[in-house]
Amino acid sequence: MRLCLIRPTGRCAFYRRPDKRSAIGQQGIFLRRIVMSFMLALPKISLHGAGAINTTAGTAAEMTSNAVIIDSARKVKEVIIDPNIIPDIAVDDASVMLEIPASVTAATGMDALTHAVEAYVSVGAHPLTDANALEAIRLINLWLPKAVDDGHNLEAREQMAFGQYLAGMAFNSAGLGLVHALAHQPGATHNLPHGVCNAILLPIVENFNRPNAVARFARIAQAMGVETRGMSDEAASQEAINAIRTLSKRVGIPEGFSKLGVTKKDIEGWLDKALADPCAPCNPRTASRDEVRGLYLEAL
Repeated sequence: MRLCLIRPTGRCAFYRRPDKRSAIGQQGIFLRRIVMSFMLALPKISLHGAGAINTTAGTAAEMTSNAVIIDSARKVKEVIIDPNIIPDIAVDDASVMLEIPASVTAATGMDALTHAVEAYVSVGAHPLTDANALEAIRLINLWLPKAVDDGHNLEAREQMAFGQYLAGMAFNSAGLGLVHALAHQPGATHNLPHGVCNAILLPIVENFNRPNAVARFARIAQAMGVETRGMSDEAASQEAINAIRTLSKRVGIPEGFSKLGVTKKDIEGWLDKALADPCAPCNPRTASRDEVRGLYLEAL
């Protein structure tokens, strides 16, 4: 038996024994450690037979083919997409999520929302990913504020666990987009929480994408509880952006990167890296270098 046990402690240890492997730590740390171990020390070993117990809601790291490693020398996040890193067993137990601080709950929850929204408007979307993404959006919009307000609300934690898992199923097949491509850059250079970076950029980038997916954003508005009867798709699509902003503010996400120490000077170093990020090709609208700069400036 092989077990991967993840705890939101910020610490991680990797152990290899004849009959099991275990990794203990926050999800992102868990993935970086286990992937690096496979790449550097155990290149022929996959996660076949492994299990992952998730404790955040969340990155869906316990069940997707994606991992991210920060190259601290180059200050860039390297995205790894490989089905061999998907554990055979994924466990989401809401009872072990009860002590997650409100700020982490908010950031990881908005990361999950970003997964669902980007998957739904991705060029790789299809009916199966659509169903998962829309239900994830509905659940996260409804239950994330409750989980942030009361971390010991077990029902809220359970519903967020379902929501983040469904979002993971959606983006694992449909892909992500420009939000993640842009968010990876400040996360790498300024060590900012991934979910916070996504949350700041999500309404800005999706408003940029909106003309290319108006009907889909109208459906997102409905999933987020907006009463769209009598609205045109154009009006409803704008309400989707407003609903995302409202949720982000409700759970305490900073309104811009400038509040986190980012300046205009930092942006220039991010542009080419964002455009080269492997998440960018699934975006429904292609962005130029100048447009990416404009999105970052709007996010300040």
